[in-house]
Amino acid sequence: MDAARTVLARENAALKAELAVARAKASEDMALIAQQKLRIAKLERQVYGQRSERLARLIDQLALSFEELEASATEDELAAEKAVARTTTVAAFTRKHSERNTFPEHLPRERMVIDPPTACACCGSNRLRKLGEDVTRTLETTPRRWKVIETVREKFTCRDCEKISQAPAPFHVIPRGWAGPSLLAMIVFEKFGQHQPLNRQAERYALEGVPIALSSMADAVGSVCTALDPVLRLVEAHVMAAERLHGDDTTVPVLAEGKTDTGRCWIYVRDDKPFGGAGPPAAMFYYSRDRRGEHPQAHLAGYAGILQADAYDGYNKLYLADRKPGPIREAACWVHARRPFFAMADLEENARRKAAGKKEIPLSPIAIEIVRRIDALFEIERSINGKSPEERLAVRRNLSRPLADDLRVYMREQAARLSRGHDLVKAVNYILKRWSAFTLFLEDGRVCLSNNAAERGLRGIALGRKSWLFCGSDRGGRRAAAMYSLIVTAKMNGVDPQAWLADVLARIAAYPAHRLDELLPWNWATQNPAISARAA
Repeated sequence: MDAARTVLARENAALKAELAVARAKASEDMALIAQQKLRIAKLERQVYGQRSERLARLIDQLALSFEELEASATEDELAAEKAVARTTTVAAFTRKHSERNTFPEHLPRERMVIDPPTACACCGSNRLRKLGEDVTRTLETTPRRWKVIETVREKFTCRDCEKISQAPAPFHVIPRGWAGPSLLAMIVFEKFGQHQPLNRQAERYALEGVPIALSSMADAVGSVCTALDPVLRLVEAHVMAAERLHGDDTTVPVLAEGKTDTGRCWIYVRDDKPFGGAGPPAAMFYYSRDRRGEHPQAHLAGYAGILQADAYDGYNKLYLADRKPGPIREAACWVHARRPFFAMADLEENARRKAAGKKEIPLSPIAIEIVRRIDALFEIERSINGKSPEERLAVRRNLSRPLADDLRVYMREQAARLSRGHDLVKAVNYILKRWSAFTLFLEDGRVCLSNNAAERGLRGIALGRKSWLFCGSDRGGRRAAAMYSLIVTAKMNGVDPQAWLADVLARIAAYPAHRLDELLPWNWATQNPAISARAA
């Protein structure tokens, strides 16, 4: 009876082990499929650009799915190992990891040698000679370490005249210098770059054994903004000297008496790379309590050039011919114009709805054709991205102009067949009424087809709204806009914002005013290539 039970137990363990191995293999396959889908989506975005309005969100969803499936596959692999260890008849299962972590060369190495054997495990002899070694590399990190720096200024008295001498006090970014530049940079970057309000930072620091009063942290933020204002003005001057600007705005909740108002955060981006310009990229943010046209008119009061933006009426006075210091040329965004058509032409979304048994969206053959024609224009643009304005203009006049002219004729013909209140007619009229702005790219090689540069700059604010909920005041909104300008500009130039802020705060007080431009992110990057390379 005991022998039969033993055999039955072994068979049961073997079955469980085989089942665990099968689950591990299935989990590995699912993780591999998810990884390949994510890789394909990223490559398609890199090669073909933004194929659809949902592609960026789809990549995020695929990344999340891959994370979950990869973690599940590891859990199943470990469970299979435990199950196999209880048997002698089931082969072990080991996953094949397609990606291996490579550790950057700049990281310091800490060599830990395990005590070698002192005698032979076979015969007991102590005559051992080193044959080689196996090295396992493990990435590790040290928890944040806090320290107090005591800056001592010794006093001396003269034995002849008894006059007291002492070295001058060093400059501190904030009064009484309770926080060093690295700590100040961390607080500011966490608040504005990582969207962590000061109260949450204070809670985390207290758990690490370093309680910092919320009022002290708030005072530090104000002091940092004041200290960095000269650098901000240089960034603003650089942005407003651009030949072409991208402009956009987004909502910002603002705390008011007993309620939350809706403010606005405006952005103007200088990005000369698409037309081969040498000017470094930069972004300038502004804050306002409302969306009245007087705000962008004030922001761009001294600007004359090209403005890529949506069809907001507040910009209209900027386009007047008699405007001083000169008219701004309007360049419309084809991505913005494409969205209403895409909503009526999303074949992929309908396929997903059909597979899920949901009601399908009514699709319009006209919208599908218009989206196809607009996408053809973008396909041409991808081939000339980064080339000189003259090269871009030559290709556009040869290839893009016939497509644009045909699109205009097609939209007019189709709009004439539909009622005036039809959504499709509204979308068509949006383009036709601003045709000169939409086709400015056929006359000037510096113009882009989209305003994506500005939308990318505002993406961080859209993500941060869920974390900080609202600005505390209008002053807070203006401070946020100032810090967004510096942080986003640093990121656009491949610079680690926190490292840059720490270095600038440590040096700006003693830095000559006529050389402050050396502290701008793109100039700072050339002085600190190692940090810039790591950030990029």
